[in-house]
Amino acid sequence: MLENKLKLNGLNAFSNVELLASLLPKQDTRLATEILEYCDWSGLKLLNLSYFELIKFKGVNKQRALGIVAAFKLYQNAQLEQINENESITSSEIMFKYLKPQLAHLENEECWIVYLNRANKPVGMERISIGGMSSTIMDTKLIIKHALLRNACGLIIAHNHPSHTPKPGNQDKQQTKKLKRACESLDISVLDHIIIAGDQYYSFCDSGML
Repeated sequence: MLENKLKLNGLNAFSNVELLASLLPKQDTRLATEILEYCDWSGLKLLNLSYFELIKFKGVNKQRALGIVAAFKLYQNAQLEQINENESITSSEIMFKYLKPQLAHLENEECWIVYLNRANKPVGMERISIGGMSSTIMDTKLIIKHALLRNACGLIIAHNHPSHTPKPGNQDKQQTKKLKRACESLDISVLDHIIIAGDQYYSFCDSGML
């Protein structure tokens, strides 16, 4: 039984199949294997499974599916909160590390903003918009309003490409330039715009576009 293994060795001894099975009726490892196969054995895809995808599996009822997606969401929220307790944001790699679990495998584009103080430490982070499969909108006025409310001196834009191609499109470039111009007039720096596409990312700053 999984309970005995937990007592003897702790959760670190569990495989992904066993961890998922612990959330399923009767700790069903066969069903857990089926779900992981559906996710191509990717933990990130598993974390982003929707309620409606889960209830398609025989043996996962509505209540169980809700409990699983709620558990996954709690983990993602905890990952995002860690950034507020960490060191200064000094590279695109740091941002990618924290935002990848949230954005890497979404089916629609989402735009997030990380607000920073003068020491480049986060003072807030929020999702600004949810778009379609190929675009999302950066609301310049809303972003600036929230930056001023937080007394932010800088910000980082992040959004995802469900196509898993990190290259920025013309709209990405235009919206970034527009936001940068507006922020400069208020002495707020746009430090980077990071596009997350699966296991890859593109940084405007690293590419010399900011």
